[in-house]
Amino acid sequence: MLEFDEYKVKLNNCKPDLEVLRTALKLESAQREIEELEAASAREGFWNDVEKSQKVQKRLKNLKDKVENFNRLCASWDDMMTICEMAIEEGDDSMLPELQSEFQEFTQKVESTRLSTLLTGEYDANNAILTFHAGAGGTEAQDWASMLYRMYNMWADRHGYKVKVMDYLDGDEAGIKSATIMIEGENAYGFLKSEHGIHRLVRVSPFDAAGRRHTSFAAVEVMPEIANDSEIELRDEDIKMDVYRSSGAGGQKVNKTSSAVRLTHIPTGIVVSSQVERSHFQNLENCKNMLRARLAEIKEREHLEKISDIKGVQMKIEWGSQIRSYVFMPYQLVKDHRTEFENGNIDNVMNGDLDGFINAFLSMRAQN
Repeated sequence: MLEFDEYKVKLNNCKPDLEVLRTALKLESAQREIEELEAASAREGFWNDVEKSQKVQKRLKNLKDKVENFNRLCASWDDMMTICEMAIEEGDDSMLPELQSEFQEFTQKVESTRLSTLLTGEYDANNAILTFHAGAGGTEAQDWASMLYRMYNMWADRHGYKVKVMDYLDGDEAGIKSATIMIEGENAYGFLKSEHGIHRLVRVSPFDAAGRRHTSFAAVEVMPEIANDSEIELRDEDIKMDVYRSSGAGGQKVNKTSSAVRLTHIPTGIVVSSQVERSHFQNLENCKNMLRARLAEIKEREHLEKISDIKGVQMKIEWGSQIRSYVFMPYQLVKDHRTEFENGNIDNVMNGDLDGFINAFLSMRAQN
């Protein structure tokens, strides 16, 4: 029964952390806002303004999720303490594996919730737009870009986020040349902004008949979604639009009608494109979202005190500028060169286990 006594001590040591979290999450304020928003949504005519009502409902859901997640942590603490007391009273060791598993999950959730309170940037709560670019190296680099694309899709799935494909350009033989996705959910940008940069792969290439080891690079660009920001004006006279037929290998990702859209922002030279939707108008909306996000980045760059919150310095997709290395051969290791965080289980990482890297980055930023 000594193990259960030890877990009681651990749980009692965790209790102050929950109280600190309660304050950091501003739960009393959140509960008041929930009541105000629920009262507003019950008023006559609330649903007449669709855009405003959707924003209110989204905010309401985010606040409720915050409160419910904290309440689940407290309920988990109560359940584990009950298990300890019952096991000690009945002399029953059979509940120890369940307790060990639940305690590990509990501490991980407490830590991730704590880190979410560090997301205080202007755009941290927004959806995230991720763009993948294969570096030099042809098929090998394009395959690496597709591996990263899959990795972030799986990370989003692990966290209950939705993924919307905004653009997708197949590689010549395998993989992708480029792709853009939007990851939708509370704090998506705040968590994923750490992933912006050059990612380096070292492996024996499956495309090399001689079985030689190759080093490949791909860039991941992360920006917050800026939807209909009144400060980000898209003037018709500043935009050149081209409509063209979708390219690539086809399948479900693209269609063969002339509905793909390319927008060029004349003042800045920014070019964005979308070809994944069946409708010209849907592709146009995707392009506008991407263009708005990039213009927001330029706006923030002009305010240097904020630029670090929006995205990092642009780097060439080559040796020496990588933020993280993924080594498959001669050993297996993923290492972040900014935080020194490492994970030797490369399969888990490629299946979306990125929280250790993200948490290390947020903790480092909080200390600076």
